[in-house]
Amino acid sequence: MKTRNLSIMLASLFLIAGAVFAAGARAAGEVPAPPAIGSTIEDFTLPDVDNKDRSLKSLAGKNGTVLLFIAVQCPVSNAYNERMEKLAADYQAKGIAVIGINSNVAEDAASVKAHAAEHKLSFPILKDPGNKIADKLGASVTPEAYFLDTNNKLLYHGRIDNSRNAAQVETSDLRNALDAALGGKEVEKTEAKAFGCSIKRA
Repeated sequence: MKTRNLSIMLASLFLIAGAVFAAGARAAGEVPAPPAIGSTIEDFTLPDVDNKDRSLKSLAGKNGTVLLFIAVQCPVSNAYNERMEKLAADYQAKGIAVIGINSNVAEDAASVKAHAAEHKLSFPILKDPGNKIADKLGASVTPEAYFLDTNNKLLYHGRIDNSRNAAQVETSDLRNALDAALGGKEVEKTEAKAFGCSIKRA
């Protein structure tokens, strides 16, 4: 009987220890929840690739702002380089600014600057030390988009479009959101799950 009770006690202890370890692992790797659609995103300041501090307010477009979490080494993010640059060019003329944010701990400002030059990315790209803004916005992958109106109210969050392969794009979710807002209409699809490489947090 004693042996049986000891076995049960040991089994219980292993189960409790396992549960505590699993909970700790989840907490350590957890990405904070993104703000709800309609939330106002507070102004923030991050260094650009030349280590010059730039605020969201100073870079915002007169008709809205798109924040794009991007990466140097992620193949999914890199598959979107041309589309992101085209998006920035197309909507700059319409008063919407595109701002890139790199939150990957292993990708320093020099590599981000070289990557932007190599791929002809002309929109500003900021470094997010300690992934503070990625945490604030609940960004989990690259690429991941956030569209803010002129009052920094979140109108759309998620993917740029539905396919890593540009030839297979059927739904341009981000562009649809931008066009609706520019036309004075409500954004019909406010969220579409982003896909890509996980942001490598500090």
